Parts: sequence; structure tokens; C-alpha cells
Amino acid sequence: MEEQNTHTDLPLDRPVDGATITPEDTSKKPLGLMDATFLVAGSMIGSGIFLVTSDMARDLGSSGWLLVTWLLTGVITLFGALSYGELAAMFPKAGGQFVYIKEAWGKLPSFLYGWTVFTVIQTGVIAAVGVAFGKFLGVFFPVLVEKTLLTYANVEINGANIVGAVIILLLTLLNTRGIQYGKIVQAIFTSSKLIALLVLIVAGIAVGVSSGYFGENFTNMWDASKTTVVDGKVTGIVDLLPIALAIAISTTIINSLFSSDAWNNVTFIAGDIRHPERNLPRSLFLGTFIVTILYILANVAYLGLLPLTGTPQAADIAYTRESVEAAGIQFASSGRVGTSAAFMLFGNIANILMAILIMISTFGCNNGLIMAGSRLFYAMSKEGLFFKKANSLNRFGVPAWAMWIQGIWAILLCFSGSYNILIKFATFGSMVFYIVTIAGLFKLRKTMPNAHRPYKAFGYPVVPFLYLVFAVLICVSLTLFTFEDTAGSIILVLVGIPVYYIFFHRKQQAR
Repeated sequence: MEEQNTHTDLPLDRPVDGATITPEDTSKKPLGLMDATFLVAGSMIGSGIFLVTSDMARDLGSSGWLLVTWLLTGVITLFGALSYGELAAMFPKAGGQFVYIKEAWGKLPSFLYGWTVFTVIQTGVIAAVGVAFGKFLGVFFPVLVEKTLLTYANVEINGANIVGAVIILLLTLLNTRGIQYGKIVQAIFTSSKLIALLVLIVAGIAVGVSSGYFGENFTNMWDASKTTVVDGKVTGIVDLLPIALAIAISTTIINSLFSSDAWNNVTFIAGDIRHPERNLPRSLFLGTFIVTILYILANVAYLGLLPLTGTPQAADIAYTRESVEAAGIQFASSGRVGTSAAFMLFGNIANILMAILIMISTFGCNNGLIMAGSRLFYAMSKEGLFFKKANSLNRFGVPAWAMWIQGIWAILLCFSGSYNILIKFATFGSMVFYIVTIAGLFKLRKTMPNAHRPYKAFGYPVVPFLYLVFAVLICVSLTLFTFEDTAGSIILVLVGIPVYYIFFHRKQQAR
């Protein structure tokens, strides 16, 4: 398993001119194309698609621009995945993106990526998704969310936090028993949520055709406005002119990008994929394409079942058809636009159905994140850039120490009370390192022109360049206009510099 006696250790980036490098057989690796595609899609789909549209609707006030933002998110994600395909085929070994950055930019940038992934990108999202599972379990056991168990520094801990920690513990334990278990869980839960989401979409669009909301929501579909709410009351609605609209899209897109993130996790586990030089690029494209289409159609379904605009007061009223319609997408109760849409289809049972769907979704999402993330920290340890114990495989061929270190930190974050902030830090941090990685694609084309490239980036240089343009503009806009949400991520990356020099630089010089 992993990197023991596989072609991934061959010097693919430094071939002898005229020589043919024949990779060793990888047909006995446990993960095939479908498994890898399930990992991409399963890691992407968590709870975001059922929640974030509400925030975006308040920021944009326009059905047309709402769909454009989701479409733009999909295009950006697909462009990124297509660009990563070349790097994944060049360096098909455990660690994925960490390896790409190291090959292109060196040890310090790759450490900063790994440092950020460990402190917030991977573990923070694992914690947030775990707690989200606990919150929706509260639909069946209200005591989990209604009773505060502990309060400290304005942080309230309840049963949902404990459930999140338990889920992380169980999935970590399961995945340390061998990749086959994680593979089975991923297949079951990803296929289940894809089918459930597809049913919601088909039923929603079918009912929406006769509901009248398509006509209402698309009558003035390009008239954009931002709705400001303070203490549950609308304090202002401002029309968005072109420049303000561009700023609004470039900042609210962080919500849909969060929902579409983690597609790169499959690269971390490349060492366990059969014929990774072929299956990695294909799974990246297939997984991101499937999720992109589903996300856009889900939002179309929302717009067919609910009015876009609404009043915040209606969200505080018990679920009835009238209150759900009055709240609209903008003020769906607790931001659960998926539940409100399902209520229009299934009535009072919708709350239970959506809770089950989101629990399935978050469980499968965390399984993929836990399974893949540990391989990154294993690769870091092999380079002397992480805890030494993480550089080992257990008798099942799994980097168990790396997995437990990841799990323990994620469990601690479950009780930090800051997971909503961590999500924003994580998404912005991911974007920054996506930029660094795809910029590395251009550099490697120059510094390793003769490298073995089983797959070349689709549309190079246009597609990777467009990704860089979109991503840079979004990051600049987020930094300028929502600095409070990005400052923590920037500081966290910078803190990694002294950590590297204090704990790892001397070791690197000695290697």
C-alpha cells in the first residue's frame, strides 16, 4: 500500500533524455476510478448546499445573479480540477497537493500548505462537518441542541459538539482498520446522498413548474440588491449597481466555494489508487462536474419551490406552508433552505427527511476527509515536516498515527466554538494555495520540460490562467471587503514561517 515499492517513487520529473520509464504494476491498488470519483464527490457534498443559498440570496437579491454565482463557482472548480490533473498524473503519490507545491516551489511553501491544512483547512472542516451532523441529529433528540453542558469564554458546548467528536473518533477508528472499510463507507454514503439530492431536484423542478415561483423569481431576475439584517430585522435594502454587484458576487461566492471545496482530497490518497496517472485526472473531472451540475440544479429547484425574497420574522414562526413561503429563500428558518424546499414537497415530514439526508451527507463527507487527509500528513512526515510518528504504516497499510493526530486535533476543534469562523479561514486558505499550486503548473512546464506527463492540463495555458485570474480576484476582493474573515487565515499562514524555521529548518539542512 501507500508508497511501498510503487512507481510513485520513480524520478518521473528527471527522466534521462530518450529513455522510457515504465511504471510498475499498480493494478492491485484498492481504489479504482469509481472509488476515486466517489471520494471527490463525497468530500465536496456536505451540508453547505442545503444552507448557504440563504445567505447568498440576501447578498444578491436576484435569482439570475444567484445562479450565475453558482455557475461561476462550478466553472472555477472545474478549471482547478482540470489543471490539477496534469500535476496528479506527474506525481501520483501520497500527499498530492503538498507534493506538487514542494516540487514547484520548495520545502517552505509546501510546509506552509501542510501547516495550514493541519491547523484549519482539513481539521477545521472535519470538526465543523462533525458538529453539523450532531446538530441535525438534534432533530430526533432535541436535548442535544437545547441543553448547554458547558460554557466558557462565551462558548457554549452542547450535545452536538460531543456527537461531532464521537463521529470523528468512530470514522478515524474505522479507517485505521484498512482502506477497504473507508472505501465501502464512502461508496454507500456518497451514492445515497447523490440519489437523495437528485430526487429533491427532480421533484422540486417538477412541482416548481406549476407552483408559479419560477415566474415570480425570474420576472426581474437581474435586479440585484443587498438586504441587511440586524437582530432579526431588515435594516436596509440597497440596489446593487455594476461595481457594487461585482463586489457582492466576489465576496458571497465564498459560501458556494465552501460548499464545493475539498475536491483536491483525492490527490492526497493517490498512492492507493490504481493507475493514478489515468484515474486521478478522470476522477477530478468527473467528481467536480457531477457536483457542479447537481448544485446548480438544486438551486433551480429551490427557486421553483420558494420565493426568493421574504421577511425574517416569518422564520421564527412554526413551520407552516404560509410561514415558509413568507420567509422565502432569504430567511429560511435557521438558513436551512433545503429543509424549507423539502417542506413544500413533503410537508411536516420534511424536517426529518432533510435531517436524515444531511446526516448521511456529512457522515460520508467526513469519512472522505479523514481517509484522505491522513495521507497528506504521512507524506509531510516522510519529508521531515511533521511529527515523526506519522511516518509509519500500521499492519493494514494505513498511516494510523497520522490519522489519529489529525483526529485528535479535529476533536479539540469541535469544542473550540469557532468552527463557523474556521470554515471561512479554511475556504480562503484553500483558495490561496490553489493559486500557489496552479501557478506551480506553469513553473514546472519551464523547469521540467521533459518530465513524464501522462496527462496534460486541458486547455493549457488558457484554462489554468483563467482559474488564476478568477481566484486572485476573489481573494483580493475578500481581503479588501471582508478582511475580518480573511485576516485569521493570512496570520495563520504567516505563523507557519517561524514554526518551520524553529522546528524543521535545521532538520532540512541536515537531510
